[in-house]
Amino acid sequence: MKLLYGTGNDAKLKSMRAMLKGLNLDIVGLKDINAYVESVDEKGSSPLENAKIKATAYYKALRVPVFSCDSGLYIEGLPDNRQPATYVRRVNGKTLNDEEMIEYYTKIASEFGGEVKAQYKNAIYLILNDKDAYAYDDNSICESFIITSKVHPNRRKGFPLDSISLDIKTGKYYMDIQLNNNIDENKISDGFRSFFIKNISEISNKYYKFNNKGE
Repeated sequence: MKLLYGTGNDAKLKSMRAMLKGLNLDIVGLKDINAYVESVDEKGSSPLENAKIKATAYYKALRVPVFSCDSGLYIEGLPDNRQPATYVRRVNGKTLNDEEMIEYYTKIASEFGGEVKAQYKNAIYLILNDKDAYAYDDNSICESFIITSKVHPNRRKGFPLDSISLDIKTGKYYMDIQLNNNIDENKISDGFRSFFIKNISEISNKYYKFNNKGE
């Protein structure tokens, strides 16, 4: 079963393929089907709203089964007016690059003595056709972790915070977890897999093919 992941981020596409490996799903990106979609203006006030906005834009442009995801970052103890929420990369109207993100969030960790607890709240929105859509933002795809001011020497393009994020249970950097391909250590991956496993039978029954688009 082929599903388009509505994202322009190659790193996120690769990560999603790894998380859903072994399921009866062929996760493809825009390049795989020789398609292009203009940048989507994400104006939602929550991760689910943004996921829906993105998936809807991709579906209207390409008319193929598509899902999009979005996340919001919430830092314990930070005032509401400073919470990143859905604007993880945007600070005071500026879009940060990977290194600028690391610098910005390590400074926040330093404000709390070098470590601060945070949580990603994630959402999925899947559109199969004009009638059938699925939304999901359950706690199973949310995860608490630690942001540290001590920066890991390695980088993962598109996921800069992996270099300053620590797993609460193990104390490992997310960077090390990813480098060792220990994807099962990530609670979020289990949540994403559960969403598709739970709905895969119904999705299969309602699914329609790409009609060889991009092949």
